[in-house]
Amino acid sequence: MITVESARSRRHIVLSVLTALLTVIVGGVLADHFILQAEWWQVNRTVTHAPQPPLADIGPPATPVTTSWQLSTPVGDSDLPAYDRVAYAIMDGQLVVVSGHGLDVRDARTGRERWHYYRAEWSMLGWARTGQVLIAYLERTGHRGNRLMVGLDAVHGTLLWRQRGDVPAAIDRTTLRWPAAGGVVFVTEDGRHTLYGRSATTGRRLWAKRLPHGCLLPEAVPYASDSSEQIAAFSIDCGASDRILVVDPVKGRTDFTVVTRNTARSALAVGGDVTVVFDGSSLQAFDQKGRVFLDRAGQDLCRDMCPMAVTAGHLLVAYETGRRPEDATPTRRLESVDIASGSSSWHRDMPGYSALSVAGGLVYGLRSRLADPLLPAGVDVIDPVSGNGTTVPIPVVLRAGLDGVRPWLAAGGGLLYVAAPAARPRPFGAARLVALRGGVRGAGPPELAGVPARQWPDACSLLPKRDLPRGYSGEPTAAAVDGLRVPAGCTFRPRRARGRAPDGPEREAGVLSVTVQWVAPDDGAAKALFAAARDTQNGARDRVRAGNEAYAIGTSSGTVVMRVGRTIVTVSSGLPDTATRLAAVIAARLPAAA
Repeated sequence: MITVESARSRRHIVLSVLTALLTVIVGGVLADHFILQAEWWQVNRTVTHAPQPPLADIGPPATPVTTSWQLSTPVGDSDLPAYDRVAYAIMDGQLVVVSGHGLDVRDARTGRERWHYYRAEWSMLGWARTGQVLIAYLERTGHRGNRLMVGLDAVHGTLLWRQRGDVPAAIDRTTLRWPAAGGVVFVTEDGRHTLYGRSATTGRRLWAKRLPHGCLLPEAVPYASDSSEQIAAFSIDCGASDRILVVDPVKGRTDFTVVTRNTARSALAVGGDVTVVFDGSSLQAFDQKGRVFLDRAGQDLCRDMCPMAVTAGHLLVAYETGRRPEDATPTRRLESVDIASGSSSWHRDMPGYSALSVAGGLVYGLRSRLADPLLPAGVDVIDPVSGNGTTVPIPVVLRAGLDGVRPWLAAGGGLLYVAAPAARPRPFGAARLVALRGGVRGAGPPELAGVPARQWPDACSLLPKRDLPRGYSGEPTAAAVDGLRVPAGCTFRPRRARGRAPDGPEREAGVLSVTVQWVAPDDGAAKALFAAARDTQNGARDRVRAGNEAYAIGTSSGTVVMRVGRTIVTVSSGLPDTATRLAAVIAARLPAAA
């Protein structure tokens, strides 16, 4: 028989167990909220109270440039490698460096740190900017549902607001940036069927816009979204066909929509009131009312998205016009189009551009290479009215196949900022940013950094016959920079086959080549360019004894790159030992040949 006392005792035990269980649950929730997710230990953040005057709207003149300062930012290794990117922006006299680690904001004039925002055990997967506000989107490592969005004062780094739940509207995966414009940042929810506008300064939701039936915002697609301070544009997935949605940021209304012709490759860019769309088969530009004022057809017009810039009522866009039948080489063109009339003001055929930027009434175009086979990248300084321009080399090497940062270009305060990917440090590489200022003009043309063409050594003269395999002769080749030619290369081949013993010189039979890749104004400039080239080379091996410094590429390529004073030379052979021996011969002759 159960007594009243035993029943009370059993109820007391049950209540005690429930109380203990509730305490554990509440304690776990509170521990997760106040300890595991607490700001006090997760956030590594600094702020600054020093004012920062904006940069003057001017870049360096069309003369040789020199490095003012530089910065290397390692590419991260996260659980989401597609988001391990580095990106840059210039805001209010500051350089903003974005990486998976967080935000690093520096004085754009000197490179000195002003403030930063890092968060332990979280990855930064997106960012946006408008006015004087930076917005960061973070997800907790290993917990994709645990996300956070913060608004930060771009000048001082102070926290303006913090919000959980929303996700960015269509991140551009190559830069991690998503649209914000006119003081509004664009977000969505898990279903991605509705576009919301939040105040960039307070985080308060201002408006909501339901997408057309069957359409949704992509999570992250290269060149899928973009914005200026006037408009924002989104590529939205509508099943059978994609659409480009152009939105007024303040009111949230649709300005116009575009149905793209190729749903698999639609990409877009925005500048001022202009929206440029490339859908894989055509390149179109729209004004603020949705009127098409440029339409160019062709599947090879752009790689991903054509570089573009807007200035003085004109759109400048770089694209490919086709390939010449005789050598299958694409013809690249920079065209200036009047936005009001749609008429072409001028165009010029030129090497392809990786990026365009406008400052001080000039257009700066980043060439991936000054000219083949020369080593440095180049910048064209162009008058947007006439299309006339000057090409100058820069101490940057852009090599195909490297990832981590999209080549980037900006100008301001008399400086030119260039960012490019690097293979070092291993294993994931880095983004290298160089701030350039005007340098010494020199006696020679700006296309050769002020070095007279006569000071370039003749590549064929660097290897005398006594140091070549028997029967070899050299065939010179020249590099042309905007019509200016220098004797950059020499290919050595056997005149005819000879029946020699296996241990004779003909064991080395094959093609040998010597390439003078650059002659710098001084040793310091050559050393900086040599280091930049080595840092972009995945296959760079240990140093080789030749000249002032040298390295081999790969284990069996037979290629040596070396610097002798202000000259950089590459020697290629089928055998590594041969390349090393010939490099030593050339190094001994270069001072007399230069």
